Amino acid sequence: MQTRHNITLDEEISKELETLARELGEKKSNIIEKALAVYFDLLDLKIAQKRLKALKAGRDRLVDAEDVWKRLGL
Repeated sequence: MQTRHNITLDEEISKELETLARELGEKKSNIIEKALAVYFDLLDLKIAQKRLKALKAGRDRLVDAEDVWKRLGL
C-alpha cells in the first residue's frame, strides 16, 4: 500500500532531484523512497549505537526474552 505525502524541499535539492529523475528515467517519488530507505538504515545504526552506549554506561539494562514472555503470559 502506498501513502501520499506533500513535502517541501530546498530549491537546490528539488533541482537535483529533477535532474536525477530525468537522467535515470525514474519517478521522483521512487528516488525519494529509495533515499529515505538508505537514510532510515543509517538512523537505525545511530539509534543502536546510542542504545549500546547507554547500556555500557549503565543507564540501561538488558531483559532476558524469557522473562518478558513470562510476564506477558506467553
